Amino acid sequence: MKKEMLLVMVSFFLLSITAITGVYAIEEKAKVITISEEKADISGDDIDEVILLKGIPYQDDDSYLKEIYLEIAGSNGKVITFPLESGSKASLQLTDLNHDGIKDLYASVLTGGSGGIVNNYLYSLKNFVHNNLTIPEPLEMDAKFLNGYKAEIKLLQTDKTYLFDLKDRKKYYKKLGFYYKGKLNEPTELSVNPYSSLKPFQLKDGNMGLKGIQRVTGVANADTIALVETTWTYENDQWKLLNVNVKQENIPK
Repeated sequence: MKKEMLLVMVSFFLLSITAITGVYAIEEKAKVITISEEKADISGDDIDEVILLKGIPYQDDDSYLKEIYLEIAGSNGKVITFPLESGSKASLQLTDLNHDGIKDLYASVLTGGSGGIVNNYLYSLKNFVHNNLTIPEPLEMDAKFLNGYKAEIKLLQTDKTYLFDLKDRKKYYKKLGFYYKGKLNEPTELSVNPYSSLKPFQLKDGNMGLKGIQRVTGVANADTIALVETTWTYENDQWKLLNVNVKQENIPK
């Protein structure tokens, strides 16, 4: 009996080792794709680095990546990686956003949700020192519906208030029971989204900055009330807001 039990235990141990080895083998064979490849001097030593944007997709679906990262083969012989968040449509631009004369790494990744939200990353590798330059925070807003099929958006950074006439979607709101005889059934805030776009943009002074777009929506994600466009410049190690433009979005006729 003891001999039989010993054989069972040994067999179980061998099966466990085989299963663990199989898991590691699967992980080692994970498909890695190269999304883009660039060659540029991003360290400031006048020798180009090789910059790869890579990703690991879910199974055989290349449209959504569970892992995304930057891999830089430096001219000093070292390899540096910058992990990014998972998502789709990852892209990389090399541009000097901190105005030090050396190109920075600017990456964008679409989150994949219905809101069209994008995550952005900005890194400097001057003198082979990894520096996260961050990105400007989305604007904070107090946004709400008003009686009479209207909406109000107040930008906290500028203390400016914008009013919107929403009578063009009156039937839609009434059908949802959102308004009754022009009055709100209950106080309701608008949804202020993070950036749906934040891209490098040439400023009037010739330097590169960033231009962002935030959507403000009503009763649903597709119910866009306004687009808030912001322009930013990097100054004294932080982002400075240069301009804000608020545009009302009318529903298609």
